[in-house]
Amino acid sequence: MIEKDKFFDSVPDRSGTSSLKWSKYSSSDILPMWVADMDFRSPSCVVSLASRICEDGMFGYGICPPGLNDIVVERSGLLYDWEIDKSWLIWLPGMVCGLNISCRLFEKKASQVITNIPVYPPFFSAPTNFGLKCTKLPMKLSGERFTIDFEQLNEMDTQKGDLFMLCHPHNPVGTCFTRDELMEFADFIVRRDIYVCSDEIHCDLILDENLKHIPFASLGEEIASRTITLMAPSKTFNLPGFGCSYAVISNSELKRRFKKSMLGIVPDPPAMGFRLAEEAYRNGESWRGRLIAYLRENRDCAVTQIREMNGLIPFSPQATYLLWIDARNLNVKDPHSFFEKAGVGLSDGRDFGAPGFLRLNLGCTRELLKKALGRMREAVLSL
Repeated sequence: MIEKDKFFDSVPDRSGTSSLKWSKYSSSDILPMWVADMDFRSPSCVVSLASRICEDGMFGYGICPPGLNDIVVERSGLLYDWEIDKSWLIWLPGMVCGLNISCRLFEKKASQVITNIPVYPPFFSAPTNFGLKCTKLPMKLSGERFTIDFEQLNEMDTQKGDLFMLCHPHNPVGTCFTRDELMEFADFIVRRDIYVCSDEIHCDLILDENLKHIPFASLGEEIASRTITLMAPSKTFNLPGFGCSYAVISNSELKRRFKKSMLGIVPDPPAMGFRLAEEAYRNGESWRGRLIAYLRENRDCAVTQIREMNGLIPFSPQATYLLWIDARNLNVKDPHSFFEKAGVGLSDGRDFGAPGFLRLNLGCTRELLKKALGRMREAVLSL
């Protein structure tokens, strides 16, 4: 425990490094707690490999090493009980790219793209990039947990061939969907004869020890044939800057259309990205376990303290390192600007389709988190 805390409590200074997260507020004292980018060092095995590659001084084009496909297939069975074939894998330079490709291949076949809200902003932009209507289905709050509103879902108008974009586990509300929820959703998908793009990038960051990620496509062949699954090591092992993600598509026709939509537009991941992804998946599991334990403690610390702040309601995430906060009862016009002025840069709920809410990034040192929470507490007390 002590060793783990020392590792994640000690991070390099990211100011002046062209970091998106830290550059936003570089000219001020505002703490960056917004974009989904952790401050932690990647696993030492990944850092060591990157150093050796840098010493060689060659940063060329990439091709997927056979071992990477093999380890993805192996992990899928071990972690999710999902038996996949490496021929189903398509490598991509990013997750958002995968969302846009999915919408592009449905631009002449779907009447709409449906998604739950609140949700990660590219879920809104990807459909409109290809002239598709984006239909927003508000999630339902059940107790202290958000889930799919099946009553509203079943009342929706859909047409054969429509696309549903699912975020699973969910960003920003942190829900890890249960098998029963996924089965009910799957029944809707089959009955309506529509397709799913399932963004599962946070699948390796399940914080609740009694829960397990269930890939949507693992529910059966009929569901798999309708599903594009998107995964990546980037969120888990803090590798977003190396652009290496992948789609899993078992339906050969759907896979053909997906690859056709990539032609001439989507590059392969770089050689560095491929190699670091393989290293992370192969040798980073002990680091991942320590990371989850640290994030769990950050979550519990933040939830406990925010619950004591009048006007704020935190929703404890079952997965991800993102904490969703209801600030609608705070006596201010713009909660995001209010906390920025107090020195805390959160994500604005408006960007997720939920004005009055905020998202807090827990992927930081305990010291930074407590400093941000302290500023938030003082700001709330000043009202």
